[in-house]
Amino acid sequence: MIYTITFNPAVDYVVTADTFRTGKTNRTKTENIVFGGKGVNVSLLLHALNTKSIALGFIAGFTGKALREGVEKEGITTDFIEVENGFTRINLKLHAEEETELNGSGPEISENELKNFFEKLGALTPQDTLVLSGSVPKSLPKDIYARIAKLAQTKGVRLIVDAAGDLLLSTLEFQPFLVKPNREELSEMFRAPADTEEQVTALAEGLKKRGAKNVLVSMAGDGALLLDEHGTVYRIGCPRGKVVNSVGAGDSMVAGFVAGYQQSGGDYEAALRLGTACGSATAFSLGLATKADIDALLATM
Repeated sequence: MIYTITFNPAVDYVVTADTFRTGKTNRTKTENIVFGGKGVNVSLLLHALNTKSIALGFIAGFTGKALREGVEKEGITTDFIEVENGFTRINLKLHAEEETELNGSGPEISENELKNFFEKLGALTPQDTLVLSGSVPKSLPKDIYARIAKLAQTKGVRLIVDAAGDLLLSTLEFQPFLVKPNREELSEMFRAPADTEEQVTALAEGLKKRGAKNVLVSMAGDGALLLDEHGTVYRIGCPRGKVVNSVGAGDSMVAGFVAGYQQSGGDYEAALRLGTACGSATAFSLGLATKADIDALLATM
């Protein structure tokens, strides 16, 4: 089974407006409620690809209940832990002349609630895949990514990490199956340029030397690069289309890669192709991509 973790899921209030001016009354053009968070997005895309998953994480308050009901209505199996203090965050995503976000902070997670979470992870087996992604609430320990990575290694679970900076770096000693930084995050981690394919490959090799088995680097309009566990470099361009939304594109790429890897019996090239199609299809949509969107792009690749 594939499990996704979202420490801080959200109810996204997505609006469009012709113009947006601070300090003024603005009118929306369209409005939409989207239930998300990075791990939740991965589960939703996996469902679109006819691949089952279970969404793990923490929810709280009336927004948490709405999120769980909304996600389950989409066909996702959830096993969230209900938190007593606070409420699941509401994020404002505004599309006007530019994309603007205002994200909430999320609930307070207690030591006992975190203990319950680790008990759930303790039931995972070597047949399972765990996707770890997204931000960490202030109430959780700073080493939470490393602790989960260590547990996954102990259990023989296939771990996929989509995070930036120290969160990603802290997992490397536990040899995650896949890490997925974007090009900017990769550059920041090593404080080195990642402008050319050669530079990106060299930095990806740096992550591999530190423990990552496979490194997938998303590069927006330039496609993606995969350095696999055997040292083979796969490079793929981005299909043509108009980018209208950057939210969820990276999560979609992760979902596509996981589904492609599983459906192809471990073919990295097939996984990269589907991952790129999924990420691009979401970038070309106002929300997460549909199966039809993905299939249409795959036909052009």
